[in-house]
Amino acid sequence: MSAHCQLTGSKPGFGNAISHSHRRTSRRFDPNVQRKRYWLPSEGRHVRLTLSARAIKTIDAIGVEAAVARIRARGGKV
Repeated sequence: MSAHCQLTGSKPGFGNAISHSHRRTSRRFDPNVQRKRYWLPSEGRHVRLTLSARAIKTIDAIGVEAAVARIRARGGKV
């Protein structure tokens, strides 16, 4: 599963891991993404979304219908 949120669009960030000896190696900061299933009443079906923890809280606040509308406005497929 790619670390990419469908609602917020958050993707991995890249940087360096710095050891005790101060040697730098590449590392990746992944967002906290989860697969979550929601009931979409307007279409009478469930949708499975890949969401970050922040996006799950956003859906709790604005509702799944508005969130799906935002995803589709960004050009995402639901």
